[in-house]
Amino acid sequence: MRTPAGDEPEAAALRLTTSLVDGIAVITVEGFLDATRREQFAEYLSQAGPSMILDLSGVTFMDSRALGLLIHHWKASQAAGGRFALIGVDYTRARILWITGLAKVLPLYDSLDEALA
Repeated sequence: MRTPAGDEPEAAALRLTTSLVDGIAVITVEGFLDATRREQFAEYLSQAGPSMILDLSGVTFMDSRALGLLIHHWKASQAAGGRFALIGVDYTRARILWITGLAKVLPLYDSLDEALA
């Protein structure tokens, strides 16, 4: 079912929130991470600083463009001496990480405590 322009279903919206834990931006991501939300996601991440933990447990879909942004920010964090981690990554909603082999490369953790340790 199509929705009127600008009126996307609640499940498809992208919601981003940040909290600081031990000086690290913990960004909670909920909704779709796809080409139509790339600019919003990129702008939000660029304001986070060099250290970030992304909680992807609320992601309902991730495409290759979102993956490209994750890789960019992971490399930028490393170059700046920051910390970068992904938590709450679900295979069924972010399978692009496994298809590309990046699930073996990117720092994935089950919980915030593990990522902070």
